[in-house]
Amino acid sequence: MNRFFVIACALTLMLSGAVAGFAEDTLHTELEVLDPNFAVVEPGENTQWFDALKIGLEGQGWAENAHPYDRIPAKAEGVIPPAVWSLSRHSAGLAVRFVSDSPEISARWSVRGANLAMPHMPATGVSGLDLYAKDGDQWRWVAQGRPSKQHDNQARLVKDAPAGLHEYMLYLPLYNGTEKLEIGIKAGSTLAKGPARTDARPIVFYGTSITHGGCASRPGMAYPAIVGQRLDRETINLGFSGNGKMEAEMGTLIAELDASVFVLDCLPNMNPEMVTERVAPLVKILRAAHPDTPIVLVENIIYQNSWFYGRGGHTAKNVALQEVYAGLKKDGVKGLSYVPCDNLLGDDGLGTVDGTHPTDLGFLRQAIALEPAIRKALPRETQDRVRFRGRLVRQ
Repeated sequence: MNRFFVIACALTLMLSGAVAGFAEDTLHTELEVLDPNFAVVEPGENTQWFDALKIGLEGQGWAENAHPYDRIPAKAEGVIPPAVWSLSRHSAGLAVRFVSDSPEISARWSVRGANLAMPHMPATGVSGLDLYAKDGDQWRWVAQGRPSKQHDNQARLVKDAPAGLHEYMLYLPLYNGTEKLEIGIKAGSTLAKGPARTDARPIVFYGTSITHGGCASRPGMAYPAIVGQRLDRETINLGFSGNGKMEAEMGTLIAELDASVFVLDCLPNMNPEMVTERVAPLVKILRAAHPDTPIVLVENIIYQNSWFYGRGGHTAKNVALQEVYAGLKKDGVKGLSYVPCDNLLGDDGLGTVDGTHPTDLGFLRQAIALEPAIRKALPRETQDRVRFRGRLVRQ
């Protein structure tokens, strides 16, 4: 990519940013443009395809992975439980954040598993893509990529985009692994990496199938993603279906992450004895590695049919968590927050698919219930959302 191309792109994106209405008082951020010489153009087509890995992933805590779209590093195989390792190959929470002035945005992708859907969760959530765009200081939904096969899915996500520069977030499949992903733009347009965040430290969520994203209709509706959108923060989804059990090995691994907040939401996969035995040691592992990082403890959801059967499978676990929380506070552990179960799903029966796994409405309710504790825990100076105007640098 020559110097003339860099200068021309800088002028183009600065002007298009003004057309798109970026405010004069927003942060001037350098944008790293991808070189079109490395794009793939199919014969007879007018689309430039870029490998998403060249843009970079959000939501991935480690770089040394067995597969580029894994959530857990290769060194953890054989150390953490085998089921957790297998589920870590799912791309839940991974996203690609990019900027483009292209009138069209497309995607083509392959997934690692042949099962595109589950009986209680649609293919759009299990194996699909989900595109959001920045509207001022808010992330808003734009389009979904619907999978129809394991390999070589393709979708045009945006057609006739408003003129100017737009920041996008593309969420990857929740309950399937991503094998490969490419972003397509109209030839002659520009594709850049998303602007640097003011605080690069992510919010880390560790939990169960609910945290994992079951049973969202699309990837951007899992509650960690919703929280990330509402706070404009990167999030890391370490939800493992049926296997969020707070093993010491998982605590040691998660403690490697430089998080802004740790959110622990594992109780649906634990019994009261496990809560009593495992929560405090895991919290202390995190606190030893990160003396000042806030930790949020989340109670077990209220199972939605418990009113009918007259039993609350959540109650004993939540009592155990309350006792552990009180004990940690008594021991002088600082920076702890606690989220009770009362408002996580609502009491109208509309919050879950099967009494446990949230609908999109249930996920929204969870995000709203968790947001105040997470927002309060974030450093004050990094809570403000920031917009940008584009200025380019060579890749």
